[in-house]
Amino acid sequence: MSDILTNTLMGGSALMFAASMGFLGFGVYQNYFSQFVDEVRDDAGGGVGGMSSVAIRKLGVLNRRLMWPGYETKMRKKLIKAGDPHALKPEDIMALQEISAVVGLFAGLVLVNAVNENLAWSLVFALFGMCYPLIWVNDQVKKRHLQISRALPYSLDLLTLSVEAGLDFTGALAKVVEKGKSGPLREELQIVLKQLKMGKTREEGLKAMITRVDLPALTTFVTALIQADKMGTSLGKVLRIQSTQLRIDRTQRAEKLAGEAPVKMLFPLIACIFPTVFMVLFGPIVFQFMFGDVGG
Repeated sequence: MSDILTNTLMGGSALMFAASMGFLGFGVYQNYFSQFVDEVRDDAGGGVGGMSSVAIRKLGVLNRRLMWPGYETKMRKKLIKAGDPHALKPEDIMALQEISAVVGLFAGLVLVNAVNENLAWSLVFALFGMCYPLIWVNDQVKKRHLQISRALPYSLDLLTLSVEAGLDFTGALAKVVEKGKSGPLREELQIVLKQLKMGKTREEGLKAMITRVDLPALTTFVTALIQADKMGTSLGKVLRIQSTQLRIDRTQRAEKLAGEAPVKMLFPLIACIFPTVFMVLFGPIVFQFMFGDVGG
């Protein structure tokens, strides 16, 4: 009788435990996993890309408590200069650093174990993984600056022609936004145009663009416009001078890069091309000198 009662109690306890775990799992699914699935479904593209972006955002929310103000301020400025790629936030970059560090550590452990080296070397891979998102952000800033530098002469010429044709600065800026080449410079000028239409002064809109882009060539041009506006100088004349100076600087930069090309080609020539040429030219001679008597 006692055995039957014990078995009954144990069965009932197991059933209650299973039911409680089922309700717990259902609650977790309803409150967390279902919300995660819905966010992945609503994310642009969905699939693996949507899942990764949602996971990064979730991890980024947790990083808000760990992020120090200096890191947040510096990373936010870099993301703004990079054009807010993929709408990432500073906490998302920290989440990417954490994920990359774990992936780098795992890859380092596998590789170090394969070559029978000290496992401490895997920390180097983890460190590189942690730094890779920062390298990627800096690379996005450089790419955007290069695109703006290449588009600046054309946009400046179009702005100069529009002002000389009789349009005011706002109308000329609208013409550049309408007819200009698509890219980050056009997006920045469009932001300035919206700010001017919302009531901001020309100086405020242009200084905000300097802060967002932080490119020396654009800063020089915009500063000249602000000074011309303050001093009452003809805007068309200032734009023409800046356009000419910008093209001179671009020509000098191209000549500088052309002068650096031979120096940059020296290492590939010495390390890759010259050894191959020497092997092709002198290989048969050395082979015949060392093994020619054997054939005879």
